[in-house]
Amino acid sequence: MEHIGALQMVVTVDGFDREPTAAELDAIEQEMPAILAEVDLLDAQIMTLDRTPTELDARRIRRARNRVLTARRDLVNRAAGASMPGGAA
Repeated sequence: MEHIGALQMVVTVDGFDREPTAAELDAIEQEMPAILAEVDLLDAQIMTLDRTPTELDARRIRRARNRVLTARRDLVNRAAGASMPGGAA
């Protein structure tokens, strides 16, 4: 009888196979308002995929798009303020 077991590579710890560092988690936390605003925009757009958008849908999408722009602006301003010496933003 011939052995037909699968040949597998030795499992080793890979540099990509790890938990996020504290710095990475902090970066995600800083970006969370922008991420949530983009999710809200996608939700508003998904609701209109199978039907003609009403005026209420258009208003919901427009407001969600404005929240995304505001969140991105705030994120960029925070990043620029953190990198400028002397606290000038």
